[in-house]
Amino acid sequence: MRGMPGKIPKAFIDQVIARTDLVELIDRRVPLTRKGKEYAACCPFHEEKTPSFTVSPAKQFYHCFGCGAHGTAIGFLMEHGNLSFREAIEELAGAAGLRVPDSGAPAAPSAPGESPNELLEVVAEANRWFQAQLRAPEGREAIAYLKARGLDGRTAAEFGIGYAPPGWDNLARALGGSELRRRQLQRAGLLAQSDKTAASPSSHAGLHVADAAPQTSPGYAARVYDRFRGRVMFPIEDRRGRVVAFGGRVIGDDEPKYLNSPETPLFHKGAEVYGLHRARQAAGRAGRVLLVEGYLDVIALAQFGIDNAVATLGTATTRAHLQRLFQAAPEIVFCFDGDRAGRDAAWRAMENALPELRDGRQIGFLFLPDGEDPDSMVRAEGADGFTERAANAQPLPEFLFKTLCAQVDLKRLDGKARLVELAKPLLAQLPAGALREMMRERLAKLCELDAARLGLDQLPKSPSSLPRARQPLRRAPGGQPSPLALAVSMLLQHPQLAARVAPGNANANGRDLHDLHMPGAETLRALVEKITGDAQTTTARLLEHFRGDEKTHAYLAQLAARENHIDLDVLEKQFDDTIARLREDEVKRRRAEKIGEYQRGLPPQETGRALREIKEMFEAGA
Repeated sequence: MRGMPGKIPKAFIDQVIARTDLVELIDRRVPLTRKGKEYAACCPFHEEKTPSFTVSPAKQFYHCFGCGAHGTAIGFLMEHGNLSFREAIEELAGAAGLRVPDSGAPAAPSAPGESPNELLEVVAEANRWFQAQLRAPEGREAIAYLKARGLDGRTAAEFGIGYAPPGWDNLARALGGSELRRRQLQRAGLLAQSDKTAASPSSHAGLHVADAAPQTSPGYAARVYDRFRGRVMFPIEDRRGRVVAFGGRVIGDDEPKYLNSPETPLFHKGAEVYGLHRARQAAGRAGRVLLVEGYLDVIALAQFGIDNAVATLGTATTRAHLQRLFQAAPEIVFCFDGDRAGRDAAWRAMENALPELRDGRQIGFLFLPDGEDPDSMVRAEGADGFTERAANAQPLPEFLFKTLCAQVDLKRLDGKARLVELAKPLLAQLPAGALREMMRERLAKLCELDAARLGLDQLPKSPSSLPRARQPLRRAPGGQPSPLALAVSMLLQHPQLAARVAPGNANANGRDLHDLHMPGAETLRALVEKITGDAQTTTARLLEHFRGDEKTHAYLAQLAARENHIDLDVLEKQFDDTIARLREDEVKRRRAEKIGEYQRGLPPQETGRALREIKEMFEAGA
């Protein structure tokens, strides 16, 4: 198993944030409009008609007053682009002309030559080789197959279709010129290793008779051979458009008909979606993404101008797939065969989709006539006919209730009771919101009962599918933050205030923080220390400095998004007053501690000392 890359130095993260303009980054994805000193747009994280999403160029921080989403450039790419932390850093660094370094000791370092970038280069080289084989004389059979499927040359080139010719080790011999390169090809899932002898080629699935091992190496044990042989090759891209794996469709009747790359350091079937990088913009324009079952369905639809289709990679639809697809469009339409197998697959997809259906998202099911698939239907009906079918797909609520009602007899009282029991665990999966309430009302109507008598008020509360950062900000009782929280919030939003409490500052006038010991004071001091050591700091750089501490980072992000409503003309006075209140609270805390010590009972010889200390504290105001 490949180890994780080393930790990215905090100094480099600071550099990346300093070179990134958050306004420009977001505006390329969500058009922004100037609004005073900030920029505004309709929030990309929830449906709204009135803009409540703001971006501050001074703070390099975004915040939505509607759903609570907030963060930095790194956080925006992680949420909006569904990237990992490291992927977000790599994208920002690349745009800034920087190269991401590693520091510290990785938990399990990659073997030499097996870093993600090196493996990506190997996969890209293999992709070019497959495409060259399609154009070579050996590719005539594959070209004939593609033409028979109705694909033209332009579409094949657009999707990077290639060919893996029959033969035991064509790719290995072409690209595996060294032990290191053969190991890289195997690590990337392009070569496989067999413990069978070369004299038994039939033991390998899909191996042609002509693929027998060269006669020069009879009985060779543990042979490394090409994973893909005699197959039309479809490159699989990740969300950034990089080829990370392949799918191969056999020519002829061999099995398996379709073969995907195995799980590798670059490729995870449960997360990647075929064609998504290409379909993202079209899906955003249409407001809908079509999820079909195969590569050729995606490609055939694209050839007819339907560019918002994608496919999973030989696995059932996972929640990771759905989260990624909902980043592209608010509606997903599943396209299945209309037979029993297709409806069973639709039901499994629906079960996985329920927890992701927060308000504003939609799921539909398009069932095709028996014997038809998207490829054949779009050729028979054209793009307009197929698009109309997708627009009229069966909504998820209708599919759910129609399927459940077919399993019970609603003319019987016990049939209605059975329907309630079947529906309850499914409705419990829905996030709280309008859809959940309307489906509850629909169930009540079907059973001819008042909704309050269905026993659904006790449904388990489904955790919201919103990330933690999108939850509304918590307020202290009365809506007012504590003095400590207010001080931290003011420092995050106006870092220049740190000079007023910096250690050793002659003008601090007793405002320094060294003798504060209440919970959270250490975070306040760490914040001041970071600001004091970085004259160019911003809200974003402060937040990213603390990202490694999940609890502290989440706390600071909440406070950075808080509206303090402080007039800039009295900002310094307000901050000084807040620090003064903190010091008063510290005095009260110490007094309470001493009084509690006295009340818990002390040895007689200690009682007098404790009372004198309490008296002195009150007299000194400390």
